[in-house]
Amino acid sequence: MGRRGRARGRPVSGILLLDKPLGLSSNQALQRVKRLYDARKAGHTGSLDPLADGMLPICFGDATKLSAFLLDADKFYRFRLKLGETTATGDAEGDILRSRPLVGVTQQRIEEVLADFLGDIEQLPPMYSALKHKGKRLYELAREGVEVERELRRVRIHDLTLGEVDLPEFELHVHCSKGTYVRTLAEDIGEALGCGAHVSALRRTGVGPYNHLPMHTMEAVERAASEGQAALDVLLLPIDTALSDWPEVQVGGDAAFYLKQGQAVLVPKAPTQGWVRVYHAERFLAVGEVQDDGRIAPKRLMTGG
Repeated sequence: MGRRGRARGRPVSGILLLDKPLGLSSNQALQRVKRLYDARKAGHTGSLDPLADGMLPICFGDATKLSAFLLDADKFYRFRLKLGETTATGDAEGDILRSRPLVGVTQQRIEEVLADFLGDIEQLPPMYSALKHKGKRLYELAREGVEVERELRRVRIHDLTLGEVDLPEFELHVHCSKGTYVRTLAEDIGEALGCGAHVSALRRTGVGPYNHLPMHTMEAVERAASEGQAALDVLLLPIDTALSDWPEVQVGGDAAFYLKQGQAVLVPKAPTQGWVRVYHAERFLAVGEVQDDGRIAPKRLMTGG
């Protein structure tokens, strides 16, 4: 039998808050950053449209085990709506489908309408989305002129704040649950105002605990790469920052041993339910979940690579 090939790349671990540029897909951004870091393992935490810029957390090494938690986390966006025009794609790239005058649209009226979108709302996923229908992406079907039936989705709008108003455009800041379609939100707000709307600019400002934190542009990452691996690694956040809003528990040597074997352990004064960050000797050891009997079961073990 031939010898198993050595894994390519270095075992770097951490999280890069990339400021993804316009025009680049999330996967293109990921692959470029992965090459710059010469990383053995890397992944992103949920796609950001090529026509949107802003925060795209890139996870390296053990951090990839936490990607799903960031994918499920709340998101924060700043975006601009242009009133009076609806487009095929819900943004400025699509053909204009309908133009309507702005009748009775004032800042006060906008604020009244926004209040109706707070809390749990239902959205119809747009055809220009990455959802699949019979194995094919909806946006692929949309480009072929095909429209299929979609089911309404329930999402939550935690906060919706009006920014600069310069009609026919205005700016919004939104804190929303995962799965929220900002373009659909813009279209629905436009319909509520009676004139239609589309997104003219979209920027993601935060993901989960990473809200309004400094981001690194692709140019900054490339400059760091020219200075060496140490300069690149300075840009990384510790992997446990992805779960910074979770309770933490400290375990001793014996408990750490059993957790590494995949066994649940009893931890004095630990939370009685939910997810926890588990540490041993100040080192992030695992993601744990409290079981019905009060023991903490390891769900994601960190290996240090």
